[in-house]
Amino acid sequence: MKNIMAVVLLIVTIGIIGAADLESYQFIDRLLGISEPGAPFIYEDTVIFTASSKFERVGIAFSYEGYSKVYWFKRLMIPEDRALLLDAKGKMKKGVSPNKDSGILFHAQQIPPGARHLDYRMVIEGLWTRDPLNPLTAPDSGGLTQSRVPIVAVPRKPSTPDSPPLCLSFTYNAPPGETVTVGGSFNGWDPFMYELKETSPGVYTLDLSLPPGIYQYVFFHRGERITDPYNPEKVYTSYGKPVSQAVVKKE
Repeated sequence: MKNIMAVVLLIVTIGIIGAADLESYQFIDRLLGISEPGAPFIYEDTVIFTASSKFERVGIAFSYEGYSKVYWFKRLMIPEDRALLLDAKGKMKKGVSPNKDSGILFHAQQIPPGARHLDYRMVIEGLWTRDPLNPLTAPDSGGLTQSRVPIVAVPRKPSTPDSPPLCLSFTYNAPPGETVTVGGSFNGWDPFMYELKETSPGVYTLDLSLPPGIYQYVFFHRGERITDPYNPEKVYTSYGKPVSQAVVKKE
């Protein structure tokens, strides 16, 4: 199991990406699962691009934006082996960084609505180029070569805002055999009261009957509060914490 240190480090390293929910363990685990730079791949509503961290600076720009904006890749840092951080007495060694370079730079780009492909160019060490790790290319309107990612239609994930009247239907994806609960304004944010049932391998669901109204909620998984990755409606509590929000409809 990947430790919490890795999760915190990844979130700090990534920053804010307007696509897949960074508080989702699925997204974090997918990044941690990248063993080396390679061709871009699709994760939910996002395309993840990678490059070698031997480069000092790598950027990417997209045809649908007229190549008007460059997004700079971020370095994927991972925790150093704990055995290398401690001395013979079990104390942290001085001058040893707790983090190490994974060898990967990456960028996650949200797929534009209705897109059938995503055309782009990269900026590597100040030079515009096609993606050297992606063999698929296409000419632009001027005949210049640009890289391309085909977008395959992905079935829409079930979302809590789509729940039937007088109900909130929760869905969460996680590795099989784990415990996932949900809490919110409907139960005083109790993290233990409502446990989702694993209805198929890695898919956890719960239907909760509630009176009409607006409710806030979060999932609890591996000791962390996680907003709903399939519900774009989020608000912030008085403590500054993000939570998901959904409306229970009347009959």
